[in-house]
Amino acid sequence: MSKSIESILISAIATSSLIVNISPAQAETPLKVVYPPPQHQTTAEQIFIIGSAPAAGNVTINGNIIDRSPSGYFAPSVPLNMGENRVTVRYNNETLTYIITRVSPQPQLPPDQIVLSNSITPQVDIARLPDDLVCFSAIAAENAQVSVTLNNQTLPLNPQTNLAQLPPNYAVLNDSNEPTPIALNPYQNCISAANIPNNTQPVYEISQGDRTTTQPASGNITILNPNQLQVVEITADAGVARTGPSTSYSRLTPLPQGTRAQVTGREGEWLRLDYGAWIKASETQTLPGAVPPQALIRSLSARPQTNATEVVFPLTVPVPVSVQQGDDTFTLTLHNAIAQTDTIWLDDDPLIRRLDWQQIEPERLQYTFYLKNGQQWGYDLRYEGTSLILTLRHPPQADLTAPNSLAGTTILLDPGHGGDELGARGPNGYPEKAVNLVISQLLQQELEQRGATVYMTRTTDVDVSLRDRMAAIDRVRPTLALSVHYNALPDGGDAENTAGIGMFWYNPQAHDLAVFLHNYLVENLDRPSYGVFWNNLALTRPHAAPTVLMELGFMINPNEFEWITNPNEQQRLAIALADGITAWLQETQPGS
Repeated sequence: MSKSIESILISAIATSSLIVNISPAQAETPLKVVYPPPQHQTTAEQIFIIGSAPAAGNVTINGNIIDRSPSGYFAPSVPLNMGENRVTVRYNNETLTYIITRVSPQPQLPPDQIVLSNSITPQVDIARLPDDLVCFSAIAAENAQVSVTLNNQTLPLNPQTNLAQLPPNYAVLNDSNEPTPIALNPYQNCISAANIPNNTQPVYEISQGDRTTTQPASGNITILNPNQLQVVEITADAGVARTGPSTSYSRLTPLPQGTRAQVTGREGEWLRLDYGAWIKASETQTLPGAVPPQALIRSLSARPQTNATEVVFPLTVPVPVSVQQGDDTFTLTLHNAIAQTDTIWLDDDPLIRRLDWQQIEPERLQYTFYLKNGQQWGYDLRYEGTSLILTLRHPPQADLTAPNSLAGTTILLDPGHGGDELGARGPNGYPEKAVNLVISQLLQQELEQRGATVYMTRTTDVDVSLRDRMAAIDRVRPTLALSVHYNALPDGGDAENTAGIGMFWYNPQAHDLAVFLHNYLVENLDRPSYGVFWNNLALTRPHAAPTVLMELGFMINPNEFEWITNPNEQQRLAIALADGITAWLQETQPGS
């Protein structure tokens, strides 16, 4: 039985089990280069040239004959020098020329300047508590004299040595994530916020030889009164808490709507909350006159629900929470909370073996649920008034004893991209969005034949936002959710020789599924392994069910692309995926 998320989310057509017949373009076309684009700029030391030409004859790049797949696809890498690089691709009488500019990944100081203006901090308005350290930084010329004036006091900045620059997170996908020495060391110094006058705009002075420049910082500094801190409430469905004040910092447990916390710092649009996390101000509202949130909790109780257990934490005020999942434990931490607990009501529960709690810090409570089964099936956190409701999902109520039986399970399939979102492209321009849909619908058929109820986030070539795809998982709460994708590489990778099955997970409850499916496909289809990755992706973050994003091969690898677009291999892949899902569900059944 199939279910269409499009009908739930965007009022689109109902799901059909008909396979969409989208065939990749034939290789017998003129010379085509699909990557890189003209006038491309990169920091990579090499670039892959992805394209196709008729199989007969030779293709040269900068005069050198290159290897191609049987159908004529190619993806060699060429080295890049700093600055402009001319790359000429030829096939018979056709010639394509590309200018690729390699730039340094590190800041560069122009010859006529002694300071990088955009390196001076703070770059946005900031607010700090008196006990906080405020650090000042600027990238300036070697042997410069750098200082910052804070109203009537001057703070010298000193050159920092032996610092490293980290590569972007995606560098690990190219196995090249080593830190590199910083070419231009910053000048830095820190001072206690208590020594900075309120509402100060720092002014920098930089001197080298006979050159001197003065520049104010873009941001002002406000010193907060610890006795008059702002209290905010989370207005988003799930407030995105992070380890620092930008989207480049790591995510923490989302904060349920209604959570309250004090603001202990600010940096531009970001608020620092009293338990240490940062959140965008746009996801909150100020509560004028509210006192610092400090919750009390006494008794708590568990109550059975359909295929789940709900645990109710009656609090005097909604406070921030954190979650940590272990192999057979689920740990919930309440921040700014104090226990007055004498009684907990927890009957013999089908999921929970025991609940322990402790006041691990004066205002931090920790609850550890010991579970009867190592595999967890999803959870939800919400506030109802001031009571925190934790929902822990039970294992699927399915009869998996019969061969290939998935009766009683629900599986959500998310064909990646769609509409204007092409995804990666193969050497002939065939878009990833198309093959994602083909494989998802083949897999849908296989799963339904085994008795599963299948939900699809799209059944046609339409745009579906990441938010709607995530909302579908939260709404349906399937047994498991799989996002179907095919892979590419960032600049600097080896497109010609990188291939294989990759799996991406985020919540611990999805780790075993990711590893199992990866190994199952590699072994049963005799495919290369790309690896299993923890990754903070939109389609791995939902925690209502075990959720995995699958990268089933590399669109940009010439030989693997032929496997990807082979109809017989597509059917084999769909069968192997359905078999692997069935085997994993049977293996994770309680008592198995």
